[in-house]
Amino acid sequence: MSNNSVYESIMAGLNEALADAQSEKPILKRHKVTVEPVKIFEADEVKKIRNSTGMSQKIFASYMGVSYKTVEAWEAGTNHPSGAASRLLSMIENDKELIIKFPFVTNAMAKIMYFIGQSSIKS
Repeated sequence: MSNNSVYESIMAGLNEALADAQSEKPILKRHKVTVEPVKIFEADEVKKIRNSTGMSQKIFASYMGVSYKTVEAWEAGTNHPSGAASRLLSMIENDKELIIKFPFVTNAMAKIMYFIGQSSIKS
């Protein structure tokens, strides 16, 4: 795509948006999007989620992309997870297989597979 056609495409979009904004009746299709607020996790919730993964604090910290001390502070109630960390915690809380689908930490996968194997043996 040439620079001229990119410019023309952008200008066409801007002109459509201006026409829509100046019109009394909407011309363009609108979509309403609702974003769920970020959940604020308490210490016991973070620990429960981590325990459900079968990961130690150090491995969980690596998975979450934070330091061990950060996870320790979350679980002690000294600090709360940030927005991005809270989103990831919510995802893990809602989908227990998330850590299997997205194995960011290799050692965690070995531990998880062991944990899953032990659970099926007891059943």
